[in-house]
Amino acid sequence: MSVCSSSSSSSSGGYLGSAKAWIVHGIVAGITIGAAIGARAYLGRSRKFRSRVVGIIPARFASSRFQGKPLVEILGKPMIQRTWERAKMATTLDCVVVATDDAKIAQCCKGFGADFVMTSESCRNGTERCNEALQKLEKKYDIVVNIQGDEPLIEPEIIDGIVKALQAAPDAVFSTAVTSLKPEDAFDPNRVKCVVDNHGYAIYFSRGLIPFNKSGKVNLQYPYLLHLGIQSFDSKFLSIYPELQSTPLQLEEDLEQLKVLEHGYKMKVIKVDHEAHGVDVPGDVEKIESFMNDRNLS
Repeated sequence: MSVCSSSSSSSSGGYLGSAKAWIVHGIVAGITIGAAIGARAYLGRSRKFRSRVVGIIPARFASSRFQGKPLVEILGKPMIQRTWERAKMATTLDCVVVATDDAKIAQCCKGFGADFVMTSESCRNGTERCNEALQKLEKKYDIVVNIQGDEPLIEPEIIDGIVKALQAAPDAVFSTAVTSLKPEDAFDPNRVKCVVDNHGYAIYFSRGLIPFNKSGKVNLQYPYLLHLGIQSFDSKFLSIYPELQSTPLQLEEDLEQLKVLEHGYKMKVIKVDHEAHGVDVPGDVEKIESFMNDRNLS
């Protein structure tokens, strides 16, 4: 009996031990397979996250500082054409279109082969113009890059950089670029300055010098940042942007980026090397042509 009992006990213990081992093995295998499937699904989503990207160049004829700016010629080409040609070189953009409210600009775009969308004259800024253009496009996009039409020398690498920054920051709805501020531009209100936190998110933008020290002078040792104007949006956020109420800081500084920050949204910022600046006033045309001639840029 004891042998049978012992044998039975031994056999039962071996069976239960074996069964437990197989159960544990099965659970581990199941977890491993599940994790692999989950990882594959996650990676699949990651690859597709905000993957469809359109570049929109808002261009209006009326401007308080420079009427007809998009059509001004820079070394023989309309500025809007130069901006479009540079944008087309970006590898992250599936499509590049010009959004305008002016027939002359539309005709110019048709002449050099650019796609364009007619938008309302009531758009209060380039961001709203981008949103209206987005709604009129046949295809759906995850990211919209607002490419300033007055940046005829914008590097395609900067466009790609802000797109990738937004794709890598799911907590942000907006991304933009900054570069080093030249001391002579420190107090120019047309050169927008920016400060960022330690994680690369925007804290504030201003037409004044920021940060500003007690001496009231430019600190030549401080790395001030110049905002380049180019920015990308999550398309879902862009669709609600026009409905967001205007904010005090936005209105005081006349900077639409502040509306995003004041409503509590996060904005990713990348720092890049960028020598040339945009064309804000008529006097900038001669400067940028001189810059291009010095570097043999046609």
